[in-house]
Amino acid sequence: MKGIEVGEIMVAIRSAHLTPAGEFAVHKWIASLGIVNPQLGEKLAETWRYCYEKAQNHPDSELLLWRGVEMVEILSTLSMDNDSMRAALLFPLVDAKLLDDETVTAAFGGAITNLVNGVMEMDAIRQLKATHNDSTCSVQVDNVRRMLLAMVEDFRCVVIKLAERIAHLREVKEAAEDERVLVAKECSNIYAPLANRLGIGQLKWELEDYCFRYLHPDEYKKIAKLLHERRIDREQYIDHFVSTLRKYMLKEHVTTEIYGRPKHIYSIWRKMQKKSLAFDELFDVRAVRIVVERLQDCYAALGIVHTHYRHLPDEFDDYVANPKPNGYQSIHTVVLGPGGKTLEIQIRTRQMHEDAELGIAAHWKYKEGATAVNRAGYEGRIAWLRKLIAWQEEMADSGEMLDEVRSQVFDDRVYVFTPKGDVIDLPAGSTPLDFAYHIHSDVGHRCIGAKIGGRIVPFSYQLQMGDQIDIITQKHPNPSRDWLNPNLGYVTTSRGRAKIHNWFRKQDRDKNIIAGRQMLDNELTHLGISLKEAEKLLIARYNVHTLDEVLAGIGVGDIRINQLINFLQSKFNKTTAEDADREALRNLESKPHVQRSSAKDNGRIVVEGVGNLMHHIARCCQPIPGDEIVGFITRGRGISIHWVDCEQLADLQANAPERVVDAVWGERYSSGYSLIVRVVANDRSGLLRDITTILANEKVNVLGVSSRSDIKQQIATIDMDVEIYNLQVLGRILAKINQLPDVIEAKRLHGN
Repeated sequence: MKGIEVGEIMVAIRSAHLTPAGEFAVHKWIASLGIVNPQLGEKLAETWRYCYEKAQNHPDSELLLWRGVEMVEILSTLSMDNDSMRAALLFPLVDAKLLDDETVTAAFGGAITNLVNGVMEMDAIRQLKATHNDSTCSVQVDNVRRMLLAMVEDFRCVVIKLAERIAHLREVKEAAEDERVLVAKECSNIYAPLANRLGIGQLKWELEDYCFRYLHPDEYKKIAKLLHERRIDREQYIDHFVSTLRKYMLKEHVTTEIYGRPKHIYSIWRKMQKKSLAFDELFDVRAVRIVVERLQDCYAALGIVHTHYRHLPDEFDDYVANPKPNGYQSIHTVVLGPGGKTLEIQIRTRQMHEDAELGIAAHWKYKEGATAVNRAGYEGRIAWLRKLIAWQEEMADSGEMLDEVRSQVFDDRVYVFTPKGDVIDLPAGSTPLDFAYHIHSDVGHRCIGAKIGGRIVPFSYQLQMGDQIDIITQKHPNPSRDWLNPNLGYVTTSRGRAKIHNWFRKQDRDKNIIAGRQMLDNELTHLGISLKEAEKLLIARYNVHTLDEVLAGIGVGDIRINQLINFLQSKFNKTTAEDADREALRNLESKPHVQRSSAKDNGRIVVEGVGNLMHHIARCCQPIPGDEIVGFITRGRGISIHWVDCEQLADLQANAPERVVDAVWGERYSSGYSLIVRVVANDRSGLLRDITTILANEKVNVLGVSSRSDIKQQIATIDMDVEIYNLQVLGRILAKINQLPDVIEAKRLHGN
């Protein structure tokens, strides 16, 4: 077949597929894709010729044709079927409105048309990143709903869309900076997270690296330079390690494929930022992958590795036994290789490797003109999408539906376990109540507590990776309206809030009005605003006829109290905060000084001479009952309570000494206070277990743990965010931890 002439763009980029006469050699290109079936190859060639003919009169014809070629090449690396590749060639022309449904259907049939239309529906995902408002929310929801249905009906449309975005990123490499940044931001915010959610690692890494290169060029070049400068030494080291490891595997008769794997620049940068590490401190710059034939060989290979090399227990993850919800399976371990250098090793079967690289695309196989779907794996990967569509019925409003889809696609995730060991996928920051409502509405409604590792945790506890949660329930449903208060942090997911809203919506309206009035009165009291002053503003703001309708909305949770208060504050900003400050200072000046020892009050903290002005614990020093404290009158935020030796307080006092007031702990301070305990110790196995045993015996809640190790010095530093009730408890736990073997020092940190 005679080739087709192309312009300078394609000549420059795809010279390998050009004839000596400068013509595009279609069949040579198709052969390079690995398509050996002549019938399928001819179908693809026919589609190319059709696109070339239809694009001739368009000013960007070369760009449209090239984008289609790029998309096909990306899809071929994912082993996508022939129809997907043909749809990819057609899509740029349909997107440019050179072709319509009727034309495509007449030329290629309805199946190809449906696939192209499904790719077009993917544009709705952009709306998930937009801030929705009442006038556009319903339109957004309708578009997003159609997108979800298209994804479930034929998942190939998602893969084609991701290929189109990568092709676009490649195109803009030489474009103006503002255009590169615009495209990169969209891909970074929208399409890279989507590729990750679908488990398509091969596309995720390319999207992330291109975006990072365009958005942070200096950081990209710096890491690329470091990788390049040390490439020879690193490759020699890895080659020697791989050669030795192969001998160990052969000796134990374990069939493996072992090789060094490339590190992606974005993942290196992200880990450096997340863990505050220098390039030289990263564990996985040197990385090796072991691919085995059978599942049992994964653990056999792991045993061989750990027999010959010391591993770092904190860096071990078994995603084979506990796969990620996006289907990812692999064993990760970090070992100390020759010379004490760290290496990250991944161990997986060949099928796991294919699934990790191709994700959902691994279930579409090229087979003699037809697509074969691994139904079990396919259904497992899109189960979250089917749930999203089902959850739409539970959403109280369009905004909640959009929030839930955003959460499922874009948010970081946390993977936790039921008591039976089932993995539950939740947004990062989820709480025990979010977990309960994820299991079932009735479990959430009847929840009265939660245990993690056999220990009761508060409803505001943020679930950590690997937590096993046991929900404690009562006989009858009785959710609390406090659960809807965002300031308390009891429920953070849209799905959980929607189920609570629905429950209260079904309850008696009079009760909702009473509850709403009480909630509003409490907030207005703090603001110094009367309900009568706020009534007309609220009726107009929510477009209702009576105040009772507003109160009922607050009581049922349809009207979020924090948003309402923000609205009122904006209307009553005539110096409300400044007036409160001045009043507090006047009170302070007009009242005689009261001795600390004589203060008596039923409150948690007594501040001398300022009445009931709100107060809060300062985050800089985080005093707890028993600490000597003072107050500082802030501008518009009440009084901050500081430890007397707080460094920040000293600066504040130097600038505004008249704002410092005496304060003492009141008689009711039984609730816990958060503070950080730091333990520095010689690194050893079981250290964290010994520390947490002491905390559990003292009934101290652990709100969070972070640790880091100095490999050279073998020193571990552990920071624990704990909930302490008084200095006596703190003194006991510090004394006990300091007595543990290998502990160098245990102390309290003042502030974060």
